[in-house]
Amino acid sequence: MNWRYKHTALTLCTLAFTATMVARLVISPLIPEIRTEFGVTNATVGLGLSGMWLAYALAQFPSGVLGDRYGERAVILTAVGATAVASLFIALSPSIVAFVGFVVLLGAGAGLHYTVATTFLSRRFDDIGRAIGVHVAGGPAAGLAAPPLAAFVGSRYGWRAGIALGVAVAVPVFALFAWRVRPTEPRRPDQEVRERFAVGPLVELLSRPAVFYTTALSTMGAFTWQATASFLPSFLEFGTGLSAGLSALLFSLYFLVHGATQPVTGSISDRIGRDATVMATMAAGVVGYGLLAATAAADLGRVVPVVGVAVVGLAMSWGAPLQSRFMDLLSDAERGAGFGLVRTAYMVVGASGSVVVGAVSDATGWAPAFGLLAGVMALGLATLLANRLLGLGY
Repeated sequence: MNWRYKHTALTLCTLAFTATMVARLVISPLIPEIRTEFGVTNATVGLGLSGMWLAYALAQFPSGVLGDRYGERAVILTAVGATAVASLFIALSPSIVAFVGFVVLLGAGAGLHYTVATTFLSRRFDDIGRAIGVHVAGGPAAGLAAPPLAAFVGSRYGWRAGIALGVAVAVPVFALFAWRVRPTEPRRPDQEVRERFAVGPLVELLSRPAVFYTTALSTMGAFTWQATASFLPSFLEFGTGLSAGLSALLFSLYFLVHGATQPVTGSISDRIGRDATVMATMAAGVVGYGLLAATAAADLGRVVPVVGVAVVGLAMSWGAPLQSRFMDLLSDAERGAGFGLVRTAYMVVGASGSVVVGAVSDATGWAPAFGLLAGVMALGLATLLANRLLGLGY
């Protein structure tokens, strides 16, 4: 495979990830309008978003299996196409029940992309951390543009038009990917899909100490990421008293830092090690969420939340080094379904971040809700330090 095509494929995989993320991230800035139209609470909308992320998580393992069976290109195209269709249905939702159902459908369709795209790239690049970092940056790139654009469109034309941005982005990306990326050979074309769901091998993989340890760390990161992606704009507006426009702008700042640091943390983890890099991101999470919680508890001005949001953006770049750690642990034959399995495992639990933080914010306020996220990051840092100081070898 020549250098040009390889990097074209990396770019298009990243754009496909961006498209699936845009469709999900345009929802968060529109939560106040959605709540008003349907007359529901933060916890209700958070339940729908948790359902979306749960469906996204559950799609990871089947995605890897389908990629091995039918080839990565076909699965990625299915994911982007399903994202466009689900976004259209969400924009047309007649009730909160339909809204929640279509949001869950969006999560399931978009969830087919990431695992197969990551394994596709890991088999073509030697510097896995950097390649994964570039790919992961597609999500923050979506977060940089989607929230303010959705807020603007929503304020002018209503939340349904803001949701429809997901359709507008996914359709051209689908066409471009279909045109420029060659069909990929399936790795296990003759193996029945049901054979890949045998319980024994799945339990064996997840129970390997190093895999279990990495999955636990990823679960903490995913819980925090989901909650942040769902409620950071609402937290900034209602928890700290910032305007809706400034809150959307800071949400974009979060994704700007998040996206810019993903390739950096991935590259650094290739050089100095995965765990040392993840420790730095978890420590940043303790500081960043701590600053945001303190701002919600007391009026600390506008500088502190800006700093807190930027540091949180750095903290959420844990994905590149931790996902590279999984690739280090899995053999080439295991990477498709294996990576999908661990992604499903840690994202299923992590999907609860939205509803937990939504419920805590309703019950006790925004400061305790984001203080909880600081605590989760502290637990992750303590786990990493214990492994290193005690020489556990995970």
